[in-house]
Amino acid sequence: MTKVHAFSEVSLHNKKDDCWLVISGKVYDVTSFLDDHPGGDEVLLTATGKDATDDFEDVGHSDDARELMNKYFIGEIVSSTLPVEPKYTPPTQATRVAGEQGSGNLWKILQFLLPLLILGGALAFRSFYQKE
Repeated sequence: MTKVHAFSEVSLHNKKDDCWLVISGKVYDVTSFLDDHPGGDEVLLTATGKDATDDFEDVGHSDDARELMNKYFIGEIVSSTLPVEPKYTPPTQATRVAGEQGSGNLWKILQFLLPLLILGGALAFRSFYQKE
């Protein structure tokens, strides 16, 4: 019988001496593997407290690495307890107005003014040296 874990339980195991990961709906206790992980223990520790499936898949692990995971398997995750991944939310009118007054607006102004400043400098340089 496979043990089933809620995400709230799994997320508590986020330290070097107690490290669990959620990958593809399964829970792994990788505590004893931290020192042996080729990417270093920090890679695994930063994957705690979330669904680490994308992190794992993005690296392109070998078949041997995938087989090694069986050694650390301790159960399955209750998928309904996983935190919802934030999706892209377009900025609201309020944030757009605030952003236009911030650095984004400054960048737009600089993109417009910089060529004018360069042209003005070149013309001033030219007229200065034509007088001599």
